[in-house]
Amino acid sequence: MSGKPWTDWENDLIVADYFAMLEAELANRPYRKIEHNRKLQDRIDRNKGSIEFKHQNISFVLQSLGQVWIEGYKPRSNIQNALVDAVAKWLAQSPNWFEHRFECSLTENPSDTVIEFSAPPTLSNQPPPKEADRMQALALKFNAAERDERNRKLGRAGEKRALAHERAVLAGAGRHDLARQIRWVSNDEGDGAGYDIASFDPDGKPRLIEVKTTNGWERTPFHISRNELRVAEERKSEWHLLRIWNFFRAPKAFELQPPLERHVSLAPTSFRASFR
Repeated sequence: MSGKPWTDWENDLIVADYFAMLEAELANRPYRKIEHNRKLQDRIDRNKGSIEFKHQNISFVLQSLGQVWIEGYKPRSNIQNALVDAVAKWLAQSPNWFEHRFECSLTENPSDTVIEFSAPPTLSNQPPPKEADRMQALALKFNAAERDERNRKLGRAGEKRALAHERAVLAGAGRHDLARQIRWVSNDEGDGAGYDIASFDPDGKPRLIEVKTTNGWERTPFHISRNELRVAEERKSEWHLLRIWNFFRAPKAFELQPPLERHVSLAPTSFRASFR
């Protein structure tokens, strides 16, 4: 039966099993991939290699949707639409699955160490993956950016982590005076300023930081408001977009500075309707 397309029932079964393993991994509970594989072989009459390949396909879908995936199952892109639908269905039926797994992590005090930074994808020497178009299409189809935008808990956790990072950088440079003056603007004054954190460079120059946080890879789409773009344009030399990714597993980051069009494609996602 291994040469035949996977049925919806088989896809649903392997997706549920994948999330069971991912849950154990994220909770630091021991589990054995080989045991899960054997049990699936007994139930769906697929061989070990076929099941492992499908696990890698699921990792690709999760990567595209801005989620974490099982370490050891490297994402592979040659997937069937039926598998995408199975993953999307599972997430729709478990809308709070990811947030619940990290309820404790979000309420703990953030680390006072700096975040690991790298060059933005557009400035690194690495070309976009050949599957980038397929990944972007999946992210748009299932509103990966909109889902993260609505996850206020994730956004606040990212801002809190960025706040700790900025203080650690200034303290490390001996500027404790500036570290004490950093303001969490979006928390204290609301979202209308066009940035989340008012910080400083070690020489005292203002840093206006808009934080965008996701759990998936560095190319996961994100939302940016018209007001944020306006402030970025008006205060080009001070405004920074801090992109935090892989947040819950091991936060990494890069910065983008205006004009943002050098790095990202900006597309309208909604329209205001006015009566004639």
